[in-house]
Amino acid sequence: MKVSSKTRYGLRLMLVLGLKYGEGPTLLKDIAHEENISEKYLSQIIIPLRVGGLVKSFRGARGGYMLAKRPSQISVRQIIETLDGDLGVVDCVKNPAICHRTSHCVSRDVWVTLGGQIVKTLNGMKLDELVKRHKEREEQLLLYNI
Repeated sequence: MKVSSKTRYGLRLMLVLGLKYGEGPTLLKDIAHEENISEKYLSQIIIPLRVGGLVKSFRGARGGYMLAKRPSQISVRQIIETLDGDLGVVDCVKNPAICHRTSHCVSRDVWVTLGGQIVKTLNGMKLDELVKRHKEREEQLLLYNI
């Protein structure tokens, strides 16, 4: 499984919104500047996050974007699936009917197990945990003047 740039940048975008949770809307241009990501690219990434119910948008002078849910209610899995779709490692895991070997294919068992572990891991990782880790690392950097 290879994670797309869209998902990597989308997770960074969501992390920034998680860090700013409760502070009101954040402008996309501010996130782009802070994360050194093209604003144009972020504007494409934000659309499925909004449509998927993870982000809310606000218009006007005090407009911008903010999380639609508490960071503790958003899993890394939700973010990835919203941006890139199903996490299936191979197509036959989700749709066994596409392969006539499904009933006796031992290698499919590997993909089913691997896919299950990926889903379990990403489901268990919540955005609030990433926010906490980020803050802890920032504190360490400040403490050690790195």
